Amino acid sequence: MHVLVPLDDSDPARDALEHAIETYPDAEITALHVLNPPTALYGASSQSSVDRLIDLEESAAEELLESAEQLADEHDASVTTELLVGSPARAIVSFASENDVDQIVLGSHGRSGVSRVLLGSVAESVVRRAPVPVTILR
Repeated sequence: MHVLVPLDDSDPARDALEHAIETYPDAEITALHVLNPPTALYGASSQSSVDRLIDLEESAAEELLESAEQLADEHDASVTTELLVGSPARAIVSFASENDVDQIVLGSHGRSGVSRVLLGSVAESVVRRAPVPVTILR
């Protein structure tokens, strides 16, 4: 079994990874982080600013994926990590489709109402488009 756990730097994402490790102890688990460049580039005034923002985003992503590996170590498990660039929901669904993923375990921030409409919901989009079952944890 192959379980995909998309990560951002949030408690629900960490909880989702921990849930996947505990629930699927014999599974291959992939922790995936998606860099979304348009948000990183907002407000950049020069190419050097853009490059610096991208470097900061990549460094933060690498630290996040290292913390996922440490969490797995704490549970005597292992995870594979992946870093992609693009729209988070699309990248998650594409990765699941192209890598024989059997289950997606995803943390949700639990937004509702206006904030969900304005900000969109990665979890909702993944649920609607995923080719495999999705477990959402709050």
